[in-house]
Amino acid sequence: MVFSSILFLFRFLPMGLICYYLTPRKYKNLVLTILSLIFYSWGEGKYFLIMITSILVDYSAGIAIYRYKEHKKKGISILCLSIVFNLGILFIFKYVNFFINNINIIFSLALSKVNITLPLGISFYTFQTMSYSIDVYKGRIKPEINIINFATFVTLFPQLIAGPIVKYTDIQNEIKARNIEKDKVQEGIEKFILGLGRKVLIANNIGMLWSEVENTGFNNISTPFAYVGILAFSLQIYFDFSGYSLMARGLGQILGFNFPRNFNYPYASRSISEFWRRWHITLGSWFKEYVYIPLGGNRNGKFRTIINLFVVWALTGLWHGASFNFIIWGLLFFSLICIEKLGLIRVLNKYKVFSHIYTIFFLLIGWTVFAITDFESMKVFFSKLFIYNNGTEYIYYLRNYGISLCIGIFFSMPMSSKFYLKIENMITMKSEIAMEIIKTIILMSIFIISVAYLVDATYNPFLYFRF
Repeated sequence: MVFSSILFLFRFLPMGLICYYLTPRKYKNLVLTILSLIFYSWGEGKYFLIMITSILVDYSAGIAIYRYKEHKKKGISILCLSIVFNLGILFIFKYVNFFINNINIIFSLALSKVNITLPLGISFYTFQTMSYSIDVYKGRIKPEINIINFATFVTLFPQLIAGPIVKYTDIQNEIKARNIEKDKVQEGIEKFILGLGRKVLIANNIGMLWSEVENTGFNNISTPFAYVGILAFSLQIYFDFSGYSLMARGLGQILGFNFPRNFNYPYASRSISEFWRRWHITLGSWFKEYVYIPLGGNRNGKFRTIINLFVVWALTGLWHGASFNFIIWGLLFFSLICIEKLGLIRVLNKYKVFSHIYTIFFLLIGWTVFAITDFESMKVFFSKLFIYNNGTEYIYYLRNYGISLCIGIFFSMPMSSKFYLKIENMITMKSEIAMEIIKTIILMSIFIISVAYLVDATYNPFLYFRF
């Protein structure tokens, strides 16, 4: 389903962009909304009405909240209805079977599960629309009166199904009036191609190594192979998600929007706290702004701060999936961040090498919890990580995937960007035309190879689309 949506994007994007550019400015949002709904319906046609309902509910809620801004009780009641609606559809489609399964276990019942599939991007667009209603209530923004403008905000196809989480405050000016500039469009095309390359050429190739570990069976792998495997998954999920986010930002610029950055070389972090300031930045800022700060943040003493962090990280884990391993994953990071706040951060700031080792080690542990949903399998895998099991099979896989791992590690670090800028400056000093020609050749090569890979490859997972 997701794969067909991506291929459909390549098919309809050129014609869609032509229609969009030729449309007069006053009708661009209408055309963009229609294109976005077509794109969404291609992958999730049966949930088209849910998207329309979400638009109508939150559009009406925003107007009603503003109308009753002097009547606090009415305003908060309408806000609660909006939040309940958004969380309600999220619960029904994402969590209802999880709760039914646990009720059956706890009370020895046999309740039937609901036969539903998870709509693409529901975790992302419900958070976006909730933030809109909350911001109207808090007086940060005025409600959008034009329903087409609001529908454009909700359905923007570049980031609709996998983020970044774009709040109305991020693009409210561009929704009403935006300039499509040649330089910005060119920059957007570059970002899109580089994001596509990250996802298809790096994430997919490295991800096949993690699949090899799973197919071998955790009982049959050696300790070195276990570490190589979870390293591969760590790089796969980074390039998978950051690649799509970069594609979304690039498409946004092509359309005249500036979406917020979602990743900032997180594996260069020297603490878990820093990692979460660099990883999935829009989700972290959403929870900080709409959960952590309203709960009191760090303003009411250490104990209350820890409670607030616990709530945020339990919800962060649950947001990622309807499974206990995700909740444990969130609480693991809660524990580490609390320990850092209680004094470890001073040690990490003092010892650079140790801080990097500490951060990468616990990230590998965290990704293990994240990647393996079955607790028995997780137990076996952890035993391989911490009880040495000899074996040489990892040498074979390092020969096959070693170059991919090295490329992944290099491009996950800031040094890759610094290296690129250094080379670019050296060539530009000699000839700007030569630099543009070289850049064009590289980008076109990445694009052609990536598209060919998408068409021919049988292995093409999109990890974050399940959220």
